[in-house]
Amino acid sequence: MADSEKKFPVMLVVGLVVVGLLLAGGISYFIATKIASGGKAADAHAKHEPGVFVKLGDPKEGLIVNIGGVNSGHYLKIGIVLEMKPDKDGTPKGGNSLSPNEVKILDTVVNVLRMQKVEDFDPAKQDHLKELLKNEINKTLGQDEVYEVYITNFVLQ
Repeated sequence: MADSEKKFPVMLVVGLVVVGLLLAGGISYFIATKIASGGKAADAHAKHEPGVFVKLGDPKEGLIVNIGGVNSGHYLKIGIVLEMKPDKDGTPKGGNSLSPNEVKILDTVVNVLRMQKVEDFDPAKQDHLKELLKNEINKTLGQDEVYEVYITNFVLQ
């Protein structure tokens, strides 16, 4: 009888220690992933000055591009707005002529979109497409000119 009475409190203590360790591990994981990384993301957005928004393509239609190869028969109509670092010489002024940077940006965006397969335009992959466009445009311009890419409309046929 004495052995079973000793086992019960020992098992209770072991169980409470295991539950306590799991709880401490869960809280540590939450702090490490949510709070620590959330603060860094907020700081990254706060570090840059307010951007200039630039709409690519036709003001009403956006961009219309054939995707998946010439013979695929698939077309993409997409509205893209870029949040860019304010620039004195390369930012589009809204006139009839395009600035050199806007021509480079349009060329890069069209090339990136045309290289994608139809499967790459899945809604679950939209963030990847935005990041790809941002990285390619920044690579073309030679510095971090684009803060963010926004897709305002999207029609795939």
